Amino acid sequence: MTKESANLNLDALFIGDKAENGELYKSLLNKLVDEHLGWRQNYMPQDKNMISHAEQDSPAFEATVNHMKDVLDQLSQRIRTESVPWHSAGRYWGHMNSETLMPAMLAYNYAMMWNGNNVAYESSPATSQMEEEVGHEFAGMMGYRNGWGHIVADGSLANLEGLWYARNIKSLPLAMKEVMPELVADKSDWELLNMSTEQIMKLLIKSGNHLDEIKDRSARSGKNLQKLGKWLVPQTKHYSWMKAADIIGVGLDQVVPVPLDNDFRMDIHSLETIVRDLAAQGIPILGVVGVAGSTEEGAVDQIDKIVALREQLINEGIYFYIHVDAAYGGYFRTIFLDENNDFVSYEKLPELHKKYGVFTENKQYIKRDVYEAYKAFDQVESITIDPHKMGYVPYSAGGIVIKDIQMRDVISYFATYVFEKGADIPALLGAYILEGSKAGATAASVWTAHHVLPLNASGYGKLQGASVEGSHRYYQFLKDLSFKIGDRTIEVHPLVNPDFNMVDYVLKEKGNNSLADMNQLNHAFYEEASYVKDTLYSKEYIVSHTDFAIPDYGNSPLDFVKSLGITEEDWNQQGKVTVIRAAVLTPYMNTEDNFYYFVPKIKLAMKKDLEAIFEGSRAKQLS
Repeated sequence: MTKESANLNLDALFIGDKAENGELYKSLLNKLVDEHLGWRQNYMPQDKNMISHAEQDSPAFEATVNHMKDVLDQLSQRIRTESVPWHSAGRYWGHMNSETLMPAMLAYNYAMMWNGNNVAYESSPATSQMEEEVGHEFAGMMGYRNGWGHIVADGSLANLEGLWYARNIKSLPLAMKEVMPELVADKSDWELLNMSTEQIMKLLIKSGNHLDEIKDRSARSGKNLQKLGKWLVPQTKHYSWMKAADIIGVGLDQVVPVPLDNDFRMDIHSLETIVRDLAAQGIPILGVVGVAGSTEEGAVDQIDKIVALREQLINEGIYFYIHVDAAYGGYFRTIFLDENNDFVSYEKLPELHKKYGVFTENKQYIKRDVYEAYKAFDQVESITIDPHKMGYVPYSAGGIVIKDIQMRDVISYFATYVFEKGADIPALLGAYILEGSKAGATAASVWTAHHVLPLNASGYGKLQGASVEGSHRYYQFLKDLSFKIGDRTIEVHPLVNPDFNMVDYVLKEKGNNSLADMNQLNHAFYEEASYVKDTLYSKEYIVSHTDFAIPDYGNSPLDFVKSLGITEEDWNQQGKVTVIRAAVLTPYMNTEDNFYYFVPKIKLAMKKDLEAIFEGSRAKQLS
């Protein structure tokens, strides 16, 4: 543990709600810009200037500069008036936007001036090495001892890579049967399609110089795609999984949604039933996706129970690849790691969190089943993680991690003009990823954030804790909230006690048990309290919303809807429930004083929006 991490003050790492650290940001940015300008001047200083003083004094030069200034003024005006004030400490309770780390922004600004392209080492020596280091840091964060990872544009591409890995790996035994049948002698096709990833990787080593030939006969050839089986995802799945199945050739028909339990997590009993039913029909399971931090509810699937089910089924000759979509919740694993990056016991969490001031109050906000889910991360094959979400770095910065670095070989391609096969690892990054050209500035941004904030409870864990504690304050505030609007009483009903930092709720008129009316009220409230109406700068309380609809969610919201007095018949007729949704990423709402400063302001803003809704409704009825 360093002295810096022991005394980490999160407030020093953000520009601030009211730009309290604005001068610090400007001074650091100016220093970095000056260093870049000096670098340009000091490289071959004997060379003549390409832009002369005479040219700089010319009318055309001056006119061009003035035009550039005019365009930048237009840019500034549009962005200032049309951007969402997500930086606001207690006003913004909406989408996955928040303050970004000042060191990450400074690193991005600085590295951007070099315009490094991390597809090839020779184009970006410094930032390619940084991305390599970040990949290993991702792996360490997830508990992988021989893992590897890299940065991608976003979680959608990371999910696509996860399915790409699963597809290629699961198809390799069938390819081996064609190329080197001795490797898989006496195995049926069913047995080949249910080999573990570890078994397949060991056979790949044994294949020696036949590796490329086996890869050519794998799923990348287009063969055997329909034989690989089903891709199981929870009903909380991100829409990127459908895109991935389409693009990767697995097909939408192979994607099977798994029902949810009352906490909006994948229902493990339903998962087992689906797997067994498919196996009875001779249909293998390509893989199972568990979500850690669903985008609508912040739910954390029970990854440990998915792993345990796989261990149980291995004895019955059934195996499936596991990918965890932790695009949103991946960095939350740092809250469980001590200063040695060891995953601590649940009983020791309070002591660890007290030591580093992870929470401002001595409360255990982390559920035991959420803890167990994160503990099991090191047992799955691959994980999506987005630094531009809970890593608090600028867009676009997604990421993927794989358990075994050897897995890279099943998706690799080599282009000799970009990278040389057999060269050092940083030079090969482009050979092992989906993307081509990619910003070195992103790697610099993530690398800097990781080195300012250690990837354990002393650093990033403290930032995650601020978000989680803020979400619990918000949840408790909403639980008993109601408003008197004329002769109506409008009650607030939170969805579930959050697993992570997503808080959903509905507004309902007391005594009115019509789901259609409740949905209409919530959609109207969203319109009043979002970017839809008026200017954003006039909004005192900003929210987001979503629909939980039967085609996506089945009947998983039914118990919640019935708890509000709404009938099952009404639910079946309407087919959805509209909810107000808040991703509580703000690092400022964890402290009691800060939160309760905004409580009366939020109440007043909510009441004004409700009054506007019912005044508008009354005027419409009279017209």
